[in-house]
Amino acid sequence: MGIEAAGPLGESRKRVLIVDDHPLVRRGLADTIVHDPALEVCGEAGGFREALEQIASLRPDLVMIDLTLKEGDGLELVKRIHAGYEHVKMLVVSVHDEKLFAERALHAGASGYISKEATGKAFAEAIHRVLGGKVYLSPAMTERVLHRSLGHPSVELGCRPIERLTGREIEVFRLIGKGFTTRRIAQHLGLSTKTIETHRDSIKYKLHLETGSELNRQAIAWSLQQKHQADGCEA
Repeated sequence: MGIEAAGPLGESRKRVLIVDDHPLVRRGLADTIVHDPALEVCGEAGGFREALEQIASLRPDLVMIDLTLKEGDGLELVKRIHAGYEHVKMLVVSVHDEKLFAERALHAGASGYISKEATGKAFAEAIHRVLGGKVYLSPAMTERVLHRSLGHPSVELGCRPIERLTGREIEVFRLIGKGFTTRRIAQHLGLSTKTIETHRDSIKYKLHLETGSELNRQAIAWSLQQKHQADGCEA
C-alpha cells in the first residue's frame, strides 16, 4: 500500500485511507476499492491518533471513517481533520442510524455518510461524489434533509425524541453512556462542568426523563444498543 499508481489516462490514483476499529471491516472496504482504477488504498488505521499520524505521513485525498473507533471518537476525528487538513475529503462509513448521525457528520466536516450495509455500487458512487467535491447521502436521507430545509413539519413530527438532540447533546449523551462523569465529560470536550450540567438538563427534558439516574440508565442502554448493532453488522 502507499505506492501511487497511474489511473485512467495516466492520472494519479486518488489515495484513500480507511479508519475503522475492525481489521476485517477495513479489508472489506479495501476490497470495494481495489478494482477501481481511479483509486488506491494508501493505508489503514484503527484509532484516533493512528489516523492522524497516517494522514500526516500519507497525505490521502479521502478518509473513510467509522464513528466507533478502537481509541477515540469518529465525529471528533472528523472535526480534527477538518480543522487541520482542509484539502482532505471525508466519508463517514457507519452502522449507526443515519437519521441521527448523518447531518451531524456533515456539520463536523465530512462530505458524506453511508451505511456499512450499502451495496458496492453505492460505495463507489459515494466515494466519487465526495472526491468530486459533492455531498453524498442515501436517497432517503437526502429527501429528509430537503423536506426539512423546505420547512415541512411532518419530518420533525415523526422524529424520535433522541433525534431532537443537538450535536453537542448527542456527544454528551454518548459519553454518559460510556460511563463518563460530568467532570470527565467537561474535560474531554473542553467545556465547563456547568455547561455539561445544562446539556444534561436539556437532554432529560427532550427524552422525557425525570432524574439523573434515569438519564444515566438510558444513555448506557442506548450505548449498548449501538455497540450491539455495530458488532452484529461487523460479525
